[in-house]
Amino acid sequence: MTTQDRSDLSPAGLRVPASVDGVLCDAATATVPLWDDGLLRGDGAFEYIRCYAGRLFTLKEHLDRLERTCGMLRLECPRALLETELDALLAWVGPVTADVRIVLTRGGRRLLMVEPLFTWTPARLAFVEDTPRLVILGAKSLSYAGNMAARRRAQERGFSESLLVSQDGRVLEVQQAVFFWVDQEGVLCTPPLSEGILDSITRRVVMDALDVDERVCRREDALAAREAFIGASAREITAVAAIEEREFDEVPGPVTRQAVGAYRRAVERETGLSPEVLWGG
Repeated sequence: MTTQDRSDLSPAGLRVPASVDGVLCDAATATVPLWDDGLLRGDGAFEYIRCYAGRLFTLKEHLDRLERTCGMLRLECPRALLETELDALLAWVGPVTADVRIVLTRGGRRLLMVEPLFTWTPARLAFVEDTPRLVILGAKSLSYAGNMAARRRAQERGFSESLLVSQDGRVLEVQQAVFFWVDQEGVLCTPPLSEGILDSITRRVVMDALDVDERVCRREDALAAREAFIGASAREITAVAAIEEREFDEVPGPVTRQAVGAYRRAVERETGLSPEVLWGG
């Protein structure tokens, strides 16, 4: 993956426009107290939302999930204040297409950042064993060290992402994305939330638009798939090129292309923007 030039996000030469507790600033020079447990212990919550030409996609769903995460963490979630600060930040930045990160820390800090888009290439997935922590099951907390360690283990083996699996071989999710596969009968499938995976907003968008079978996925199911793709707000829908030694012949495959189209139509409906404005086509 590669990152876009950050300069086009700038309202005044800033590299990463931000808001810290409602104060507009440059994320490159913004600070939080060193004793904030959000920094020291990863104790906090976050959301990552795609912004299209200044319009946030599925904002309500992301804030709903942020409230659920904060409830699990026993952390205050000042939703109305966040909405006001998001409006102010986007008005300052202008109608950009970018990603917006929301962070709430245990120290009570509200951090908003407008970040550049990444260009994602088809994913190459390696199995990495992991065990979800029951006490924060489904929470989108700041404690992502395990996720990033899993990605690094995959990259050390020449892959781009980790496909997390339980010790008994049940496929969960990619370390920062939801996993879909198409079985040998052509059925689009995804692991159920009961497996301990994140309740992904992108997963919901795909499941609202296409027929998806929620079923347990084992290593052998993933390796036998006709095609596969992953989804997340920051990457939309990304095709999978390989899972371990299994190379897919057609990337993206036909069902993946359907998912891309369905996702784009959902963005068009919610934002009211034309395909030409959104996708340049």
